[in-house]
Amino acid sequence: MSPAVEKLFAHLREAFAQGTLVKLTLGTARGGDATLRNIIARPVTLRAGPRLAVLFRHTTRDVTRNLALGEAVAELAAWLGRDFGSAHLFTTAHEWELHWPADGAPRLRQYPPKHCTPADPRHDRAKARLIEPGTAPWLHALGVTTAEGRVCNGMEAKFRQIQKFTEILGHSLAQLPPPPTRPLRLVDMGCGKGYLTFAAYDWLRRAGREPQVRGVEARADLVALGNRVAREHGCAGLRFEPGTIATTELESVDVLVALHACDTATDDALAKGVRAGAALILAAPCCHRELRPQLRAGPALGGLLRYGILRERQAELVTDALRAALLEWAGYDTRVFEFIAPEHTAKNLMIAATRRAEDRPRAPLAAAVRDLAAFFGLRSQRLAGQLGFTLVESLSADSHAPDGG
Repeated sequence: MSPAVEKLFAHLREAFAQGTLVKLTLGTARGGDATLRNIIARPVTLRAGPRLAVLFRHTTRDVTRNLALGEAVAELAAWLGRDFGSAHLFTTAHEWELHWPADGAPRLRQYPPKHCTPADPRHDRAKARLIEPGTAPWLHALGVTTAEGRVCNGMEAKFRQIQKFTEILGHSLAQLPPPPTRPLRLVDMGCGKGYLTFAAYDWLRRAGREPQVRGVEARADLVALGNRVAREHGCAGLRFEPGTIATTELESVDVLVALHACDTATDDALAKGVRAGAALILAAPCCHRELRPQLRAGPALGGLLRYGILRERQAELVTDALRAALLEWAGYDTRVFEFIAPEHTAKNLMIAATRRAEDRPRAPLAAAVRDLAAFFGLRSQRLAGQLGFTLVESLSADSHAPDGG
């Protein structure tokens, strides 16, 4: 380690030993993992003794490891300089800032402290939530919490889903350009009882985004329930309307949400989001039936596709990979990740697409879509048809166009 880094971690060890440590953060990410945003280490007390809880904060998930001091220092030192270009050490006595330019030596500066109390070392302290059950009365109206603000028995998984969705929405919006001065327009297609619709509205309003949120649902009783709860709790920018994904007209939206839309209804929602110019699309697909009969593959995968359950799962993977590739071709940066833990639902995949600020050549993106389709013998797919993309190049009237679309 360089002298500056050695001195930083010497201060960390001293503060850890004296009980004055607040936290250490690594920032200015520049490593190979584009999803890793920063690392935060704070002291905790476990049965095994004092430890550093090291939080790896990714774009859509957080991973925490509880490490002994020496192990934590070795790991944090390895990340610093290689994957992160800055570090801030906060104690009740001093604050130190280390800056490590990519083409120079690290520099350490000392500042007066900003914190007068050390970090709470309790490992089981209350976790901060984006949606607090005691301050969101709509949760009680929808049957998620009791009148006292406690999560109802049997609704724990739904409450975790609400929290995770809100976290994903917040992280995804943070990657977009500065918001416009007008209200943010969000549409939740096939919103059901409106749990996540209310969550999105509540979080956006508290974040100062002045949202205009629409929930679209085919069942009239759920539409009436959503509008009644919104009216009773002063949700002026939230409304529910009857309709299906296929029949609902969208002129222009900022965020389109479609969770657990069955089979090709997910494709309809994705296509509507693209055509409406959505800056962010969040979809959790469900029931992948369309491509299963089409799947063909060479001898290497022949043994896999002969078994029904494996063919079904392969169809799910191929469908969502094709959807992600088509969204890339349509001008989006796309991520596919686990939405919630699989023990809560097997339908736990999410596709998140953010519109790119700069154009990319479309020919390579089109070739990637067609290569994937050709490998599995696919000749048609709902989203491709909705976007005017022909999977089989020989059938494409514009297959020789410069953009490859």
